[in-house]
Amino acid sequence: MDIKRKLYSRGSSFETTIPRPLLFSVNLKKKHNIVFKYDQKQNRWYIDFEEMKK
Repeated sequence: MDIKRKLYSRGSSFETTIPRPLLFSVNLKKKHNIVFKYDQKQNRWYIDFEEMKK
């Protein structure tokens, strides 16, 4: 399955939204940080969700 999202400018930065299908394993009742990780060897980006600590 491919999911494409638009990258749009907002002020001096660029943003995109996280597609809902990627959030299937996240408890949306809790707050989370989204961590983008880049693997130089494979030239790929990965996303990770970590629960925010209070």
